[in-house]
Amino acid sequence: MSEPRTIQYVRKSSPTLEGAGVHLKRAFADDLSRRLDPFLLLDDFHSNDPMDYVAGFPWHPHRGIETVTYMINGDVEHGDSMGNRGTISSGDVQWMTAGGGIIHQEMPQRYGGFFQGFQLWVNLPSKSKMMNPRYRGVTQKDVKTTTPSKGVDIKVVAGKIGKVEGPVGDLVVDADYVDINLKPNAKWEHPLDRGHTALVYVFEGAGSLGDAQKGDVDAETLVVFGSGDSVVSKAGKKGMRFLLVSGRPIGEPIAWRGPIVMNTWDEIEIAFQEYWGGTFISRGRPSGTL
Repeated sequence: MSEPRTIQYVRKSSPTLEGAGVHLKRAFADDLSRRLDPFLLLDDFHSNDPMDYVAGFPWHPHRGIETVTYMINGDVEHGDSMGNRGTISSGDVQWMTAGGGIIHQEMPQRYGGFFQGFQLWVNLPSKSKMMNPRYRGVTQKDVKTTTPSKGVDIKVVAGKIGKVEGPVGDLVVDADYVDINLKPNAKWEHPLDRGHTALVYVFEGAGSLGDAQKGDVDAETLVVFGSGDSVVSKAGKKGMRFLLVSGRPIGEPIAWRGPIVMNTWDEIEIAFQEYWGGTFISRGRPSGTL
């Protein structure tokens, strides 16, 4: 018999200005990253006003992490120091492994409606922090969808729901990333590895999660789970849509400054010295970078 996870922590995402002036909601970052190992940061950028997001995220470096960009509505043009160029459109996913060093930019485009996307940062273990960078782009048609029960629609980006496996495989860190849409009053219980970190970010509607004694949660709310081997959810009368992210903790020291996450402060200093010295990546910096 499964033991549903209880809720350990609940909070609303907080308004944050990032990049060249993008208005977003930050679900969590450094203050919770130790508790949410291997996850470091989750940002929710959404607006009906293009002026809130078109300034974008110009050229900047990353080392020691993976960034996962998932678009709900809208387009983001991207480019990187490996020569990749393209557009992340509605329903698409970009899973980028910075490894030993990458420089990239992400520039949201004007959208005629409600623009929304998410970016998750996943830490890398020490043995993989300096691996070769890699980029995986997944289009909407490749993201698998499943309906495990009535009123429950799930998009599987990474991991497995029943027999449906997400298109992003060969992950450095064992992790699941799924988008769950519950119709009004629908229920769903998902088994999870007892040793994995688990969190939910609600971005549409409202409903109950885990320990019902905590009450319903609504949009722009982060829920962090404690021990147990499943996550229980039930939508309210207007339905509920949320991201469920879980993964195996790394359990290593974290040294973090801006876009660089390593294990020691000496490694952080080396990374920034290399960046400003032009040796951060073998090809040097693209023109127009800081």
